[in-house]
Amino acid sequence: MKKLILTAVIALGFAFSAQAQDISKNALGLRFGDNDGLGGELSYQRALGSNNRLEMDLGFRNSNNVDAFKLTGLYQWVWNIDGGFNWYAGVGAGVGSYSVKNDNFKDNGTFVYAAGDIGIEYGFREVPIQLSLDFRPEFGGNGYYSNNYGSDVALAIRYKFN
Repeated sequence: MKKLILTAVIALGFAFSAQAQDISKNALGLRFGDNDGLGGELSYQRALGSNNRLEMDLGFRNSNNVDAFKLTGLYQWVWNIDGGFNWYAGVGAGVGSYSVKNDNFKDNGTFVYAAGDIGIEYGFREVPIQLSLDFRPEFGGNGYYSNNYGSDVALAIRYKFN
């Protein structure tokens, strides 16, 4: 039984690694979501191998009542679906700062959080553009997130370069 399980694990490993990857060495762009109002983020991806990468996102918010920023770092695994379509999953962490000011309430602080990420992307072959759609749950927040949980669904557009 142990040999059968080991053989299945090795076969799955070869199946995932045998698929041709189309991840760029670098990608820079914007990620548009809505995680507790932070909205847009500057997003950078750096390939670490043929099927994994590091993603760093810096989000800002400046409104009448809330000023905030957060920095998220994620390690992602990427699998090819077909042609330029990939799906990916990742884990990471982040840090942020916020300041809330309105007539009845004032608060500020810093927070740390753990994050996950799962999504789908398409890298155009004719032009160096990548589009992605992902879901990111974040746990922690130390008072910034209600119930210490925040999540968002985001659309990103990035310029791919070497």
